[in-house]
Amino acid sequence: MASASNSSFAEWTRTFTDPRLCAAIVDRLTFKGTNIETGTDSYRLNQTRASTS
Repeated sequence: MASASNSSFAEWTRTFTDPRLCAAIVDRLTFKGTNIETGTDSYRLNQTRASTS
């Protein structure tokens, strides 16, 4: 399974406001998995910013 987010796991509590729910989701997504943090900005966000400038 693959998932992508522009937010770090620490910021997920903004979306999943219940701390226990957020911890459960992160736990299930990361169990026996590989996390790859690219550290790059969103391509779509960059394109939106460029088109509104």
